[in-house]
Amino acid sequence: MGLSWQQGPLGRNPNGRFLTASPMPERLLFAEPLRRRMSVELGGSIVARSDDAVLLFEPGRYPVAYFPLGDVADGVLQATDHQTKHLDLGETKWFDVVGGQGHVARRGAWQHVDPPPQGAAFRDFVAFAWRAMDAFYEEDERILGPAADPYHRIDIRRSSRHLVVRKGNQLVADTHAPLVLYESGFAPRWYVPGADVVSEALHPVEGQTFCPYKGLASYYDVGDAQKAAWSYRAPFEAMARIGDLVSFEPDKVEITIDGQKLEPVPGQTVIAHGPDRNLSVDEVGGIRLSENESPARVRE
Repeated sequence: MGLSWQQGPLGRNPNGRFLTASPMPERLLFAEPLRRRMSVELGGSIVARSDDAVLLFEPGRYPVAYFPLGDVADGVLQATDHQTKHLDLGETKWFDVVGGQGHVARRGAWQHVDPPPQGAAFRDFVAFAWRAMDAFYEEDERILGPAADPYHRIDIRRSSRHLVVRKGNQLVADTHAPLVLYESGFAPRWYVPGADVVSEALHPVEGQTFCPYKGLASYYDVGDAQKAAWSYRAPFEAMARIGDLVSFEPDKVEITIDGQKLEPVPGQTVIAHGPDRNLSVDEVGGIRLSENESPARVRE
């Protein structure tokens, strides 16, 4: 999912390789200017706003935005006794963050106070814990999920390939009009129109996960295969083409494309988490599923 996540070049299980004469370090960090105005809100007040935030990419992590100390509002950072040691950037000091209306986020920010020479640029920067803050903004628009990853991309393409989904002897889906979604760091994901899914085969389950690029995903059991399918019932505007379409896990059901079985690709596990900073479903643009509700319609 970008430069350092999933199978990206700095991820833990990269899809490609660097063409170098000597082996790459096991851990490789990357930093670059965000080049967007970013603000942090807590308790109804802006506690930090900067045009000079820096993104830090670490293996297996979403990018983190670091703010110059000079762009943090006065009195916001209160030092604590808590200290940790970052694997690459050394001693890390933690702060309570004081927002408006007396709101305090305990250990809501951190600073690498004694980094090695290669990380010295972070000495006078501070990062804010994503879930501890009320909101993050780019310019005047609230953003969801982590700081924008400039190396993340999603392309959606129409296909006429014949895609069939089965669970044992049961037909689950059959279409000649799938959409294929290509996302940085992931294997291609195939989405099936609801009209080509056997609705009785999908059983809605509790719980949704949040993708900062696509929206809220709702899940379905297929027979005894738990969470074998998912659908973005109300995706973000840019992802409207996959709204109410259904995708399936190739390690839980059998998927064939033009008669060839789709095999699972390693390194595709997603860390499940709810709406960003515990926002409600409505706030992140999702919808609530009624009991036994399914995105699919019965095939004729």
